[in-house]
Amino acid sequence: MNLLQEARELFPYTQALRRDLHQHPELGYREVRTAGVVVRELRQLGLELRSGIAETGVVALIEGARPGPCVLLRFDMDALPIEEQTGAPYASCEAGQMHACGHDGHVAIGLTVARLLQQHRAELSGSVMLVFQPAEEGLNGAERMIAEGALEGQSPVAALAVHLWNDFPVGTMAISAGPLMAGSAVFRVQVQGRGGHGASPHQTADPLLAAAQIVTALQSVVARNVAPLEAAVVSVCSLRAGEAFNVIPDQAELRGTLRWFTPTVGQTLRQRFEQIVRGVGAAMGCAVTIEVRDLTLPVINDAAVIEQVRSVARRILPEAQLIGEYRTMGSEDWAFFLQQVPGCMVFVGSANEEKGLNAPHHHPRFDFDEAALPQAVALVAGWALGRMEQA
Repeated sequence: MNLLQEARELFPYTQALRRDLHQHPELGYREVRTAGVVVRELRQLGLELRSGIAETGVVALIEGARPGPCVLLRFDMDALPIEEQTGAPYASCEAGQMHACGHDGHVAIGLTVARLLQQHRAELSGSVMLVFQPAEEGLNGAERMIAEGALEGQSPVAALAVHLWNDFPVGTMAISAGPLMAGSAVFRVQVQGRGGHGASPHQTADPLLAAAQIVTALQSVVARNVAPLEAAVVSVCSLRAGEAFNVIPDQAELRGTLRWFTPTVGQTLRQRFEQIVRGVGAAMGCAVTIEVRDLTLPVINDAAVIEQVRSVARRILPEAQLIGEYRTMGSEDWAFFLQQVPGCMVFVGSANEEKGLNAPHHHPRFDFDEAALPQAVALVAGWALGRMEQA
């Protein structure tokens, strides 16, 4: 069995699916066409499936010919509200929407893996649950799928997700145990002051000045409240206030994100964030309203599952460069599945600088080298088929 060769032979199928999905991106919980493609392809394979979970989520089961446990594979489906600027012949046909994170590739990988596993049912021990998830991009699609019964009727013993990753070139994979992606929260702060004429600032309580002081003061949290060997992010990404050149506004608004790997650091960020915002606001004579919404938990890769995946990668992809230690402050709601099932996420390098395919994720010119697709397919299918042998 040469799964990489088989994946390469299926590449025209994978590529056609990916490019079709790329041309028709759909935002979180609106992946109606995408889910329709998934259901169509899975039904053609004769698979048992459930659809409409968390609006558009799909779950299918592949039963192996041999007895064994169930394992879970997840593939996210949603696009982003970004106007595409790649100029690719398969560029988005939808104004203001594009697949700027590789989820079109993930769906194509998942459907190709389903085809490969179905072809190898005779060698498959146990069953494989395929989860096609909506709304990964900040909308908690994973948490909602779990709440709506995506895992009911099965008890997966291990789980795997892959993510195409433009931080690495094609042929590189980050297969790293422990913390991989950060937990995250988003915040919104309204600073209420007292506006007035720009020529008479002494008659106002300037919310813009207070907001600027808050932005500066928040930079002390990571520098002075988080241990130097820990990691954290406090980023103010939006500041809005006023429109006229000579009017001090009544209000200012700040928006941004908090990110962490450990619960202790996450708690520190929340506490210091609120203390600083309230304290600086009061010192500047302004009232503040704070909203903080948790997005997801940290992605923590299970060491035992990671070792299984690494063993499969060495065997199936002997020429791949494997990175054993890697972390990013990006976040992923795959963490909610990992709360239920021990598992991991693997980053599959997808950049190619020579071809100009190296724009970062969530960028209008994001695209990836499709040569990464057969590598990801072979790795995922290989783990699902050989997990019991490698355990």
